[in-house]
Amino acid sequence: MWIAQNWKDYEVIDTSNGEKLERWGNYILLRPDPQVIWDTPRQAKEWKKLNAHYHRSNKGGGEWEFFSLPDEWDIRYHNLTFRLKPFSFKHTGLFPEQAVNWDWVSDIITNAGRPLKVLNLFAYTGGATLAAAKAGAAVTHVDASKGMVTWAKENAMVSGLSNAPIRYLVDDCVKFVERELRRGNTYDGIIMDPPSYGRGPKGEIWKMEENIFSFLELTAGLLSKDAKFILINSYTTGLQPAVLSYMLNTAIAKKRGGQVEASEIGLPVRESGLVLPCGACGRWISS
Repeated sequence: MWIAQNWKDYEVIDTSNGEKLERWGNYILLRPDPQVIWDTPRQAKEWKKLNAHYHRSNKGGGEWEFFSLPDEWDIRYHNLTFRLKPFSFKHTGLFPEQAVNWDWVSDIITNAGRPLKVLNLFAYTGGATLAAAKAGAAVTHVDASKGMVTWAKENAMVSGLSNAPIRYLVDDCVKFVERELRRGNTYDGIIMDPPSYGRGPKGEIWKMEENIFSFLELTAGLLSKDAKFILINSYTTGLQPAVLSYMLNTAIAKKRGGQVEASEIGLPVRESGLVLPCGACGRWISS
């Protein structure tokens, strides 16, 4: 398992009975987590010091209960800063487990020996975009949500990357890739974090299990002759690491060589000393 263990401003303190207790900077949040199917004693003192608690509804969704939490606040990861805000369906605007991928992407870009062009699809609030830009890449950031793209720009600003070569686009990722292929544009690295289910700005429907392989094959056409990497994240239950590995080997490695690796990603849990699984990831890197 690839573990995001270099955080200072974030930690999973404990987990029990379908919830995870987290520290985000100076604030303690309690949120649902479907992976937490165990019920263990709640001994950490932070269980009684919550700043906010997201309660899941039996009817789907849920709502926040706030005790003492600002509307927004910042946390840092190495030389990056992220602006957090509690919003719909338990989210804060950041997936901390992705830090293990930010580090991987940053290392490739830093050691490439030349400037790289990177495409970040389904780019959300820009964690991978900022990591790639900070490492020296020119990044194209694409997401169908105008709000998420605006949030990514805020994160770039507080990270000192307002003037970095980042191109932000509010667009349907499939249609964007199709247009880029027609234009003949290519990229040295591609990152994608597709949702299990989503809609584009014009109502386009995306279903991960049905669309991801054809989309990967399509997107592979944007890789430059000397491309360095592709990274795929998955939070969809059926797409285990072995599935991501098979797809990357079939769509990329068989045609271009290089190496494929895939694993679960996770976060260390302070109280238990164990690791909380947080999805899966597949990586292709050129030889």
